Amino acid sequence: MTPSPSTQRTRAARRALRPAAWAAMTATAVFALTACGGGSDPLAENSGDAASGGSSDAVTVGSADFPESQVIAELYAGVLRDAGVTVETKPGIGAREAYVGAVKDGSVDVVPDYSGNLLLFADKDATAASAEDIMKALPSALEGQQLSVLDPSRAENKDALVVTQATAEKYGLTSIEDLSSVCGDLIMAGPPEFQERAYGVDGLKQKYDCSFKSFQPINDGGGPLTVQALTQDDAQVADIFTTTPAIQDQHLTVLEDPKNNFIAQQVLPLTAPDRLPQNAVDALNEFSTKLTTQDLIDLNRKVSGDQQQNPADAAKQWLSDHGYEKAS
Repeated sequence: MTPSPSTQRTRAARRALRPAAWAAMTATAVFALTACGGGSDPLAENSGDAASGGSSDAVTVGSADFPESQVIAELYAGVLRDAGVTVETKPGIGAREAYVGAVKDGSVDVVPDYSGNLLLFADKDATAASAEDIMKALPSALEGQQLSVLDPSRAENKDALVVTQATAEKYGLTSIEDLSSVCGDLIMAGPPEFQERAYGVDGLKQKYDCSFKSFQPINDGGGPLTVQALTQDDAQVADIFTTTPAIQDQHLTVLEDPKNNFIAQQVLPLTAPDRLPQNAVDALNEFSTKLTTQDLIDLNRKVSGDQQQNPADAAKQWLSDHGYEKAS
């Protein structure tokens, strides 16, 4: 996952030939991460810090187009700035297909991702389910696509089938197994890609003999639109991620998964081989030892809850609380 020492020495030597560019890395980078919107192209030449004349030696941090990814990208950027790395940002790129393409073509250097889904993206036939097995399989699966990952964090955001308390009581639901006799009467909501993933529609059919009446695709990463569809009974079951504050705040019921249909999903940086300087690699790996699942729940509550805090502000507070004094 981490570039070899020889590779890093080669990169260091190559970059040492550009002292003016590296000198610029000591300056504070302006980092303004905003949600994707307004018809702007996050991969355009003048997006993010590039509009302020960013250096070609800067590390460009991207994100998907949902709040949790955006706030993690803010954390990555702050951690890198604290390590003395010049940072450019390209938030809100889109779904995995879009930001993986951005990493491949070099318009983005690093983006937060989730281990299990990334493995299935790289190898649709992968069967690994545990965190350990996924991390064993992931590097070789990504190698053929000229991609790599750094160390996974302790933070995890897994898929879960969620229902309202009323639905749980009506049908006597505590686990996905209980759904098998009533799936045909219920509408499920979730991200469009849930229909294609091994643990998605097909996985529920194979492991639990559960085929829903219909599937309602909602492209907000299990966010407020998905929650709204559930609470307004437009759907009776939803794929909502486990770091979603609404699960606690709206007293929703997470159905147990005794057959382990949903695989591990550790947060980790996706990059490309030899793309990042060693100080960036070290900084991000150290950060991954600190980030927890509860951190994600708390950050999501600030950004997506009643506070509606900007991802940059939420990340700034976390970084300050965890000793990153040079993050802004």
